[in-house]
Order: sequence, then structure tokens, then C-alpha cells
Amino acid sequence: MIGSSRIRTYIAHAVLILGILVVAFPIYYTFVASTHSLQTILRPPLPLLPGPDFFKNYGEALFGGVGRIGGVPVSTLLLNTTVVALGVAIGKIFISILSAYAIVFFRFPLRMAFFWLIFITLMLPVEVRILPTYKVMVDLGLIDTYFGLIVPLIASATATLLFRQFFMTIPGELVEAARVDGAGPWRFFKDILLPLSRTNIAALFVILFIYGWTQYLWPLLVTNDNQMNTIVIAVRKMMSFADADTEWHLVMVTSVLAILPPVLVVVAMQRWFVRGLVDSEK
Repeated sequence: MIGSSRIRTYIAHAVLILGILVVAFPIYYTFVASTHSLQTILRPPLPLLPGPDFFKNYGEALFGGVGRIGGVPVSTLLLNTTVVALGVAIGKIFISILSAYAIVFFRFPLRMAFFWLIFITLMLPVEVRILPTYKVMVDLGLIDTYFGLIVPLIASATATLLFRQFFMTIPGELVEAARVDGAGPWRFFKDILLPLSRTNIAALFVILFIYGWTQYLWPLLVTNDNQMNTIVIAVRKMMSFADADTEWHLVMVTSVLAILPPVLVVVAMQRWFVRGLVDSEK
């Protein structure tokens, strides 16, 4: 009995390790390619160990600029993408938590009608909304601006629904106690709801940051200037149909740098992220 249990444990660990290798190997191979010269990459097979051009390739990409995207350095692309990802994540959370607060704790005409209007937007595919939104951005002169990149993406019916469901679990006695204590709507929100919601906010921040970081279609439409490109758009522009025309060592460097910030956010906020998803004690 003990032996069979141990065998199942070994099998489970072997499958887990195999899965990790399958997922991690392409990332490792990309990193290895980013440390070799263009000539080495174009002359297969590519070595499995890092090469001698790490500092040269990363320095050239970060500060020297990439030819196929107008000489824009990758540091500018990282800045653009960070601003967009932070703006989208913070904006979605800010608007959603206020919307859910109003729907749950205030009584006003058509309150539930407004909630269902927000909820129905989940059923609208992006393609239905993207052309009218683009027309609005053009009319307002917001093409090639951070405002145009961020604002159309910050409404979130999903986050509003999640905050609403959480707020509905808060006991009515707590609301009454706050009212007896003389806490107004703003104080109740700031001193009670926000601290109670911190794990939910952290979990949503991780998800929404990655959502903003990996956006492709909207930044592709709303940016014409290479200086305003996000890193995902730049990686696609850097690749040509002909291998000889593509600076593959810089493409690999950019790909590695595009992966790092979301990974760092997940690692840094892992504890809060897991608690926000599974913790039932609020």
C-alpha cells in the first residue's frame, strides 16, 4: 500500500517536471538565442548554452535602437507598455470598485438596470466595439497618445461583477455599525471596504496588468508613430518574411524583455494573488 502510494507520488512528480520542461524550454531557448550573434542564429543548429554577446545584444536593443521599428530603443517600448499596463490595471480596478460600491450600497432609480447594462457588455465581442471606439479616438485627436491607448480599455464588466459579488457578502451589521459610528459613504469605503478588498484588488491587478501588457489589436490600431508602439507590436514589426532581413538577436532580446515584467509582477504578488482567488476569510 505504501509502495503504490510512493509510486503514484513519483509518477505525479515526473509528469509535473516534464510539464515544466515543456513550458520552460522555449523560454530558455529564446534567452540562449538572445546571447548569440545574428550569424550564429542563422547558422543552425543553435547552441544550447548562452553565448558571449549578452551585454552587446542587450545594450544594443535597450539603448541603441532597432532598425525595423525606426531606430526606437527597446527601453522606450518597455516604458510605453508599462504605462499602458499600469494605466489599464489601475483604471479598471478604480472604475469597477466604485461602480460595484454604488450598485450594492446605494439605492437609486434603475440601479439594477445599470448593473445589467454593464453585465451585458460581456456578451459584445471586441470586434463589435473596436471600430466605433477607434472613430471616437480619431475625432478626439487621441491617436498616438497614452490616453488613447489606455482609456478605451479601462471599463471592465468582469471586475465590476467580482467586486459586486464580494460586497454582497459583507454583513449588514457591519454597515449599520459604521453608520452608528458616524462614518459617511467615503469613510466607509476608504476605511472598511478597501482594506477588506485588498486581496481581491491584488488578484485582479495581476490579471489586469498582464491583460494590459499583452494587448495587441488595440495598440496596433491606435498607434502610427513607432515611438508610441508597445513591445508586443514592436516584436511583430521587427520580424520580416526573410530571415536575412530580420535582426533575430534583437528580436530574441526584445522577446525576453517582454516576458520579464509580467513574470516579476506574478512572482512579487503571488501570495496576494493566491489569497485573492481562494481565501474565503475576508
